[in-house]
Amino acid sequence: MANRFKHRNLPQQLLHARDALMAHFRPILNHYHLTEQQWRILRALDEHAQLEPRELCTLCQILSSSMAGVLARMEELGLVQRVRVETDQRRVLVSLAPAGDALIDAMAPLIELQYQYLEEAIGKHVLEALSMALQDFIGTDSKPVPRVDLPG
Repeated sequence: MANRFKHRNLPQQLLHARDALMAHFRPILNHYHLTEQQWRILRALDEHAQLEPRELCTLCQILSSSMAGVLARMEELGLVQRVRVETDQRRVLVSLAPAGDALIDAMAPLIELQYQYLEEAIGKHVLEALSMALQDFIGTDSKPVPRVDLPG
């Protein structure tokens, strides 16, 4: 049967690329008993100090229905802390708890070393170009891209 598509299956390639990349970091996460979701949350809070759960959902690509449970478990483990906003009791801010901050301190050198190994293996320029290409692609949301008209 002839291939009906001339373009590669980019979503499938991105999934394979993500899995190939995470294979380098999963052993570190497993060693510290963290899930990928928990690590994404810790990284986001390390970069942004404190965020609302909805902001974490967007940054970490975690559904809000899952986020509540993940944050509750992380709070029980002492990794994050949640505080209500004084001026609006409906809003909650999430930040790193001391144990979460200490965990990042312990993991950061290993994560950075793994990135260094990746750079040595495939080239720093390749990782930087990939990162830039992904940022450009993600930015297409801000550029008008026509959508196909769907049949009735």
